[in-house]
Amino acid sequence: MAALSEHILDEIRALPPQFPDVRTAVMPALDLAQEEVGYLTPEAMSEVAAALKLDAGYVEGVATFYTLFHTAPVGKHRFYLCTNISCKLRGADELLEHTMKSVGVNDSDEVSGDGLFSVEAVECLGACEFAPVMRLDHAYHHDLTIEKIDALISERRSPSPPRGEGRGESLTTSPHRGEGRGEGLKPASPTRKPRAPRKKKADG
Repeated sequence: MAALSEHILDEIRALPPQFPDVRTAVMPALDLAQEEVGYLTPEAMSEVAAALKLDAGYVEGVATFYTLFHTAPVGKHRFYLCTNISCKLRGADELLEHTMKSVGVNDSDEVSGDGLFSVEAVECLGACEFAPVMRLDHAYHHDLTIEKIDALISERRSPSPPRGEGRGESLTTSPHRGEGRGEGLKPASPTRKPRAPRKKKADG
């Protein structure tokens, strides 16, 4: 039985023309596979390699080199909290401890009992001016506080879709560029409501 759906495989096959070298497409392809399966199984990595016509060992090497790819089960929502110097000076260690306690895990290898969360400390997300920063669900959340983290956890525990993106509380970047390095990082644009049309004055 195939690990990846035909739809995802078609998306992966369509990636190489978008890059100068087919090997450059490996990271976005693995990202698509991980998004569908939840983590990168040996079967999923082999299917990515076949779709890109690359050696399976090369694809596996990329998957195991970058910390944002996972070869074991992780939570549906994974917190990547930066603990580098800029974030550390602004309370990152306390935020990390609070997050882990709130979701019920003790280290990065654990998944919360409900399967929703896992938490990992990372070295740098390349957004020091917004410290403390974390990545969650392909969005970068900045100027973190305990209250903001609690709100993000509550939103993802509720049956309603996650909210909070696009209110100036997160940073967005393409999931296929600069994961963990902050490349392409930019403030999320606030949503503007269209203005109502003006009424014409009556003649006379």
